[in-house]
Amino acid sequence: MYFDNFPSMLYPFKINGKVENKLIKDITQNVRLRKQILANVTLYDEYDIRDGETPEIIAEKVYGAPEYHWVVMLCNERYDYVDDFPLPTYQLEKHIKEKYGDTHQYDTHHYVDTKGNIVDSSNPEATSVSNYDYETTVNESKRRIKLISPSLLNTILKNFNDLI
Repeated sequence: MYFDNFPSMLYPFKINGKVENKLIKDITQNVRLRKQILANVTLYDEYDIRDGETPEIIAEKVYGAPEYHWVVMLCNERYDYVDDFPLPTYQLEKHIKEKYGDTHQYDTHHYVDTKGNIVDSSNPEATSVSNYDYETTVNESKRRIKLISPSLLNTILKNFNDLI
């Protein structure tokens, strides 16, 4: 659905030494929603992603159709399913084991003071943060997203179509 309104173009493909023109979507068109819509914080609702939810699941819940996953991703400027969204618990556990190994998950990643600032281990207020806790905190920081109110979806879609 996201690419349906993109312009089509003929592109020459070389197949078996012969050039054939094929009709393709021009995905190089850089489309962004108008800044005034995304910049107006009052248009957003905050949403905490539950374990295992994908942009498609969220779009289905909020907008009634999984095809609007791109609205969820675009308004949060999150484009990578793996790095920009929280991993489900089982995938997070696997990621931590792969990254640090079975024996180093609970080794010290860094130290923080009572205000949460990263400090040297010699600081009298230093508390260690394990690799496991660090990765869990990073993952949890990806849970809170903003969603454009469903009542404004038609405005977003019109804006999108106008820009294409």
